[in-house]
Amino acid sequence: MSEEFNIDDYNTITEGAATILFPKANDVFYNPIQHFNRDMSTAAIKTWQKQFLNEKKEKLSRKNSNQKKDNKANSEHNDKLGITILEALAASGLRSIRYAKEIGNVKKILSNDMSDEAVDSIKRNVKYNKVENIVIPNKGDAMMVMYENRDPFKRFDVIDLDPYGSASPFLDGAVQSVSDGGLLCITCTDMAVLCSGGQTEACWAKYGGVPIPNSPYCHEMALRILLHAVQTSAARYRRTIVPLLSCSIDFYIRVFVKVYTSASKVKQAASKSSIVYHCTGCKSFATNPLGRCQKNGTSTIYKVNVGPNVDSKCNICGSRYHVGGPFYSDPIHDPEFVKEMLEHVKKSEDKYKTHKRMIGMLTVISEELPLPFFYTSSTLASTLRCNVPPLVTLCSAILNKGYKVSISHTNCMAIKTDASPEVIWDIMRCWVKKNPLTKKHNDSEVVTKILKIEPSFEADFTIHKDANPTSRKIKLVRFQENPTKYWGPKSRPKKRKESDSNKDDKAQKIQKTSK
Repeated sequence: MSEEFNIDDYNTITEGAATILFPKANDVFYNPIQHFNRDMSTAAIKTWQKQFLNEKKEKLSRKNSNQKKDNKANSEHNDKLGITILEALAASGLRSIRYAKEIGNVKKILSNDMSDEAVDSIKRNVKYNKVENIVIPNKGDAMMVMYENRDPFKRFDVIDLDPYGSASPFLDGAVQSVSDGGLLCITCTDMAVLCSGGQTEACWAKYGGVPIPNSPYCHEMALRILLHAVQTSAARYRRTIVPLLSCSIDFYIRVFVKVYTSASKVKQAASKSSIVYHCTGCKSFATNPLGRCQKNGTSTIYKVNVGPNVDSKCNICGSRYHVGGPFYSDPIHDPEFVKEMLEHVKKSEDKYKTHKRMIGMLTVISEELPLPFFYTSSTLASTLRCNVPPLVTLCSAILNKGYKVSISHTNCMAIKTDASPEVIWDIMRCWVKKNPLTKKHNDSEVVTKILKIEPSFEADFTIHKDANPTSRKIKLVRFQENPTKYWGPKSRPKKRKESDSNKDDKAQKIQKTSK
């Protein structure tokens, strides 16, 4: 690419602190719907960075103290601390430039892409935004770039993977080339695979897990299958993961995962991996970990778990089970991290155009119970073919019975609870008694099998004070909405045609030869 360019040939788009030049003839590289993704990523990295640099300073302080260095030298050394970032699939370089201009203490950002056109765009935008001292454009295969930086002294503190489709091919390189305590930011847009749109074999091939078809919690399961794939990849190299934030957004999922080297923590991976038994009739479910940890004095013994924890047929409706997983069954959010990130966004509303949606999503996530999966009021009512109970009413009945309950950011009708299926269906039987069905059903139907059993208690539907979460009270933008017309992922960028990219050069060579 020539060092100079004609500004009249480009449209300018400003997002955050970055202004990007886009060729007027090509709009593939920019998708405004991903503005929220980039805002969330910037805020997540800034929140993680604060923790990461504090950990680094503490380690250096202890090391310098042991070596009896003076405090002045120690302070000067700490001031030079900074992070390195790899954006492995950078396209226009917008994300890299935003990171360079909006995140402090960044030493280097390697902005990589395989496409000649993308690398030209990165160079042009880096120069236009005057961040040449931080952002390094690079043409290369993302996997090779990561494999070449596996050495502990070369690793990146943050690796951002935002591919077109699945991130699974890049996970092995990413878990090896991120620094100890470093952050992986991973996007997957192949939701038809992760949510089982008739592609269970594709999900197994890419992620090593099988989703449950047509389950109400399919988006949460997509997050957990991805996290299980990351955990499995990391464990091969004696590394363990700590999910900080896991989001289901629009047409994709996005996870922020901290990676550590710890052989002892890797031993716990089996106990953090589970399968799920999902009833094909009433949609009840039960999870079963693959491993278990048993304390023996000061030591821990790791054993294979027992199972299955369900009968061959559902004891609620007598239907058979689908089996899904394995998936990551530990908490998928770090409450302290979510709290700090939420506080940061509230203090920096002028920095993020999508701050209202950010605050809404983070608030809902902060309210989620750290349990796998959930029911929905609509699914429960559909099974019994009754009126859908108000969410607040149903949550109140669960709370009044002494159980915990929350919503989920992945589904606006979610009922995430530690109550057993038996309790949930007893509450629904009581609801039907108060709101009788208008039609009769055959004895063979699921609704008849469930309702012929009398509830074991009388459900109390009195509105509970905790049934309305904070996020609902303050009327935030809590759940995703269709932001624009045709708001899905854009077309895959096409390779530059030889006739377009070299036509002028060849013409010039012919002219010179003829002269």
